[in-house]
Amino acid sequence: MERRKVDILCVQETRWKGSKARSIGAGFKLFYYGVDSKRNGVGVVLKEEFVRNVLEVKRVSDRVMSLKLEIEGVMLNVVSGYAPQVGCELEEKERFWSELDEVMESIPTGERVVIGTDFNGHVGEGNTGDEEVMGKFGVKERNLEGQMVVDFAKRMDMAVVNTYFQKREEHRVTYKSGGRRTQVDYIVCRRDNLKEISDCKVVVEESVARQHRMVVCRITLYGLQKLRQALGGQVVLPDDWETTAEVIRETGRKVLGVSSGRRKEDKETCWWNEEVQDSIQRKRLAKKKWDMDRTDE
Repeated sequence: MERRKVDILCVQETRWKGSKARSIGAGFKLFYYGVDSKRNGVGVVLKEEFVRNVLEVKRVSDRVMSLKLEIEGVMLNVVSGYAPQVGCELEEKERFWSELDEVMESIPTGERVVIGTDFNGHVGEGNTGDEEVMGKFGVKERNLEGQMVVDFAKRMDMAVVNTYFQKREEHRVTYKSGGRRTQVDYIVCRRDNLKEISDCKVVVEESVARQHRMVVCRITLYGLQKLRQALGGQVVLPDDWETTAEVIRETGRKVLGVSSGRRKEDKETCWWNEEVQDSIQRKRLAKKKWDMDRTDE
């Protein structure tokens, strides 16, 4: 994480029993949950500087947990998940998806969500009929477990981030075992926030487990930029004009407020009312009378 400058990492198959948070060296802390030292277990690793931003830790099961962070006024929910393998009972798979649904439903709509999960499913290459939740750049064919991922994204209005970035297959394959090469590890976010992610790929040189490879993405929380802009700080605006324009508009609304759009003669201000208007009229009449009296003298 230090070498790749990763601030937040979702991990699965930790196989650590308990529900704790412990420093793991190099300036990182692991929040984890597990009930059996031989199977499952999930966790989230944070850079130490973000630990103080943690507002809530939800340890739902040894397959699902989440952290809520507040970073300069922006709420970010990080969810780590580990879906049952293909050969597991349907009941166990349904329990996992039910737990993940419950976590999503507990998060307010306006808060950011990033899910890092070993879904043990293949969403497949191409996106015909599923354009609203995924891109074209998966790996091979979709299976039943991959369809569950797509169905989850649709009902929660999410996007499968990996599939939106065109990379060589080597940078899309997250799992290698013998002759098998596939994609089972995914990063998922709200569709509305997909524009905040500028890149997502597999780091070929890094092996975080015996067969899995690290998936990394670069996220810019535009809410932080809006805040700094409103406070007069200097920021680097996003590259695309649409996002830049929205930052400018939102900053203007916060700093200057919003008028009703009426014409100038309507005097749409916060201080103009009938009392002020009457006072100004009396002042005008008094001034006129004073001018007339002075002329008569």
